[in-house]
Amino acid sequence: MPDESSMEEYSKNYPGAALPESGRFEASGGGSASGSASDLTREGTCEVDLVHPEAVGRVCEALPDMETMQDVAAIFQVLSDPTRARIVYALSVEELCVCDVAAVAGLSVSAASHQLKRLRDRGVVSFRKEGRIAFYRLADAHVRRLVEDGVRRARQAEPSAVAGR
Repeated sequence: MPDESSMEEYSKNYPGAALPESGRFEASGGGSASGSASDLTREGTCEVDLVHPEAVGRVCEALPDMETMQDVAAIFQVLSDPTRARIVYALSVEELCVCDVAAVAGLSVSAASHQLKRLRDRGVVSFRKEGRIAFYRLADAHVRRLVEDGVRRARQAEPSAVAGR
């Protein structure tokens, strides 16, 4: 049976949840163990509404705050554009000037500059000036690993998973 403080915390976060004698939370008004045949055959879904408070508690303790997660989502959002992702990967190979980025990405210099600004605004890339030329590089090794891992994952994905996008 979970301790009293975890039950209070859980009921604050999940109003309407009830703790049965089994010691596991079940959402009230949810599904039951006996459902229709279509309910039981849905792949990847639970057949009953059941929450495991110990697991939920551990995960909630490990989760970063919402502001941090918004920053994470913003990075993924800016990388979700294939052109920007290509630019970031190119910069993981080496530092490039804006004209070189434009050539690699198949963009005009103006369009490349616009994309680089969006990446710079999110802290993904930084630049340095050498005379009248602006050279761009990845902001840090974390971004390099993120994009390299993404490319590795995409290359290893099963063809059906990629086609289902």
